[in-house]
Amino acid sequence: MTGEWQPSACILCECNCGIVVQVEDRRLARIRGDKAHPASQGYTCNKALRLDHYQNSRARLTSPLRRRPDGSYEEIDWDTAIVEIAEGFKRIRDSYGGDKIFYYGGGGQGNHLGGAYSGAFLKALGSRYRSNALAQEKTGESWIDGQLYGGHTRGEFEHAEVAVFVGKNPWMSQSFPRARVVLNEIAKDPARSMIVIDPVVTDTAKMADFHLRVRPGTDAWCLAALAAVLVQENLCDEAFLAEHVRGADGVRRALRDVAVCECAAHCGVDEELLRTAARRIGTADSVAVFEDLGVQQAPNSTLCSYLNKLLWILTGNFAKRGGQHLHSSFAPLFGQFSGRTPVTGAPIISGLVPSNVVPEEILTDHPDRFRAMIVESSNPAHSLANSAACREAFASLELMVVIDVAMTETARLAHYVLPAASQFEKPEATFFNLEFPRNTFQLRRPLLTPLPGTLPEPEIWARLVRALGVVTEADLRPLHDAARRGRHAYTEAFLTAVSTNPTVAQLLPFVLYETLGPTLPDGLRGAAALWGLAQKTALTYREAVRRAGHADGNALFDAILDNPSGVTFTVHDYADDFTLIGHPDHKIALEIPAMLQELAKLSSGPPRLTTEEFPIVLSVGERRAYTANDIFRDPSWRKRDAEGALRVSVEDAQALGLADGCRARISTAAGSAEATVEISETMLAGHAALPNGFGLDYIGDDGRTVVPGVAPNAQPHVAGHLGALVGLQVGAGTLEYLPQRLGDAIGPGAVEHLFDLARGAPVGVALQRAGDALPGGDVTALQSRTDGGGRPEFHRLVEVRQRGGRAAAAVALVPRGRPVRRRSRASVGCQRHLASSSIATATARQRCLICSQSAGASASGPWSSG
Repeated sequence: MTGEWQPSACILCECNCGIVVQVEDRRLARIRGDKAHPASQGYTCNKALRLDHYQNSRARLTSPLRRRPDGSYEEIDWDTAIVEIAEGFKRIRDSYGGDKIFYYGGGGQGNHLGGAYSGAFLKALGSRYRSNALAQEKTGESWIDGQLYGGHTRGEFEHAEVAVFVGKNPWMSQSFPRARVVLNEIAKDPARSMIVIDPVVTDTAKMADFHLRVRPGTDAWCLAALAAVLVQENLCDEAFLAEHVRGADGVRRALRDVAVCECAAHCGVDEELLRTAARRIGTADSVAVFEDLGVQQAPNSTLCSYLNKLLWILTGNFAKRGGQHLHSSFAPLFGQFSGRTPVTGAPIISGLVPSNVVPEEILTDHPDRFRAMIVESSNPAHSLANSAACREAFASLELMVVIDVAMTETARLAHYVLPAASQFEKPEATFFNLEFPRNTFQLRRPLLTPLPGTLPEPEIWARLVRALGVVTEADLRPLHDAARRGRHAYTEAFLTAVSTNPTVAQLLPFVLYETLGPTLPDGLRGAAALWGLAQKTALTYREAVRRAGHADGNALFDAILDNPSGVTFTVHDYADDFTLIGHPDHKIALEIPAMLQELAKLSSGPPRLTTEEFPIVLSVGERRAYTANDIFRDPSWRKRDAEGALRVSVEDAQALGLADGCRARISTAAGSAEATVEISETMLAGHAALPNGFGLDYIGDDGRTVVPGVAPNAQPHVAGHLGALVGLQVGAGTLEYLPQRLGDAIGPGAVEHLFDLARGAPVGVALQRAGDALPGGDVTALQSRTDGGGRPEFHRLVEVRQRGGRAAAAVALVPRGRPVRRRSRASVGCQRHLASSSIATATARQRCLICSQSAGASASGPWSSG
């Protein structure tokens, strides 16, 4: 009701802090933290207060859309859309097999409930393969977790004596309840310590007792040194290792061979500082560790996941107050399906296809390629690496359907677009339930009725299943009747139906929606799937559920329905941690041979990410005060950093002649984009950073489309093993990153977001022209460009190299007044490729070594002279 404070939750990060909202004229007029929420307890960050920019975005969809042959879209009614989509997927299934239908998504940071219903439709079609953003971010850690103890762990930072953050800035990215409150408590307590591993002086690093400021991409050497000190200085908890761990001896042997002094030199951290930090970990009563995307999307990401877990396992900081814990889950975030993808043979980890091989699984004539795709509440054409390849792949599909609240970059490639109700117009929930010892869950009630023309995802999926005709009324009638008689009768009827009717057993979310859903309180039909999850939770964590006050699954489900601010669904004892270990002996399996092999390789030092000419590394995806993935499309939600500034160090700014607020052009082999420069003392020399969540188009107040900031995935950097070409242009000069192969040992779908970037004098560029053979060896040519007054503005030094029969050119732009460094090579170029100025001496060939035209001739083609 208008004017009343109604409970809900923030949808912008995995915390999903409880909020209360006053609604006026379909606007989320006032928002504040919900003190009744059992986890966040009234806490919220600044981002939650801006949620109306999501709810009332101009990008909202209000009708199903069908793509015309010319690429435009026409509105169609729901009945037509459902029938045509169901028939289209049946045709794909019958022609090629249901496993050629690929599913991506399932919900963002705040909407997982709709995705729970997708499974019924996919199973009815025989679809097997799926992926989502977790495959791009978290599968490396998930694989390590599975090997070590078979589940996910979370640190109890509220009580930890020492908190360790690896590639994580929780002051800005939150990720655990009451993050800033907890960080302040640690920082102000002289008996507690905070250790931050990060190349940037982040907000959290400023609070830390130990800031291990690694060089970008060298986290593995820092972590290896810390773990090695624990072993070499006898700081391990030997009693814990003997009783609760197997494989510790092999790990000890490997760490005794680690040269701490060499690791310190490689990562750029003072050796004594590393040793002191390790001793602090080794002597603390409790240690909690958090790794995040800063290291999970960097070189050696999977090895880093392993090494940071050694810190708390070797010191026995498990199953104790303030330590690391396995925890209950209301619903699994990862699946059990493994194997390899049908075309590329990439490993499927935690049930997810590596997201960055998706284009390769489509753009092929392989008979097992994906032919159709469903995208739900996700935007892979924007968020996956190499957006151009994604767009090409998605456009080639025989059928693509997108379910979303907005006309996203991905939706514009679909054959059909189905408009979903917003997260505040339907019952909704998330399964980021990661806390210990008290774990919580919240079912959010709708604050508003669905926008006309939209439907909640559970209803969309139910209509699609009905259109397939796989379930009859006779299948559902016993459950309909039982639901009207109450929970106990329904439970008995449901168990009977599942055991005797294979169709019901296969389509459980749909069955619950159709039979139990109509009996739920008004507006909560979409919560029916939670009944099944409540039963499973009560059986899996029987005693912990009872400690939380719920006698059984039905009691837990009713508590969820009756408490809109959320409930505590499990309360564990610390000793329960050992029962949650997934191995039969309930011991941690510490030795992972593949990881110890990678650890040994660190002795050769880190691969050089830069060269003398190109010494700046760019990190992409930094969390800032006003970034929120791509949930917000309306840029006006940002009170500052509206363009997503490129942060550069003071030293690099001075060397390049940059000033705060100047514009920089980001250039690649595929195109270019611009960014505003922010000079920051938080950045190391040779390191620059761009934020996440930018580059989304939006219709402004004047009706024109605007695209604030940079969409880094629009540049052709892809999964680490494929390398990258990305660049930055400053004024008259251009900087561009060289391709690197940064894949780690396991490489389960992680994108490596570190690339070479040139700086200084000269400011450099790297370009690659694939497929063109060079007629000769290395050459160098010098070119100048004049400013408006006819004076030289900059010189352009072009070096063309023969590399495996393919042309590669490095182009350095030297600002006026700085010396030009020439190589002793012959120089040649046509007017197009070395345009309009002083071309140095030509070779006897008198041919441009880029396009083979006569030197001085004009040329056409993809290589421009600008």
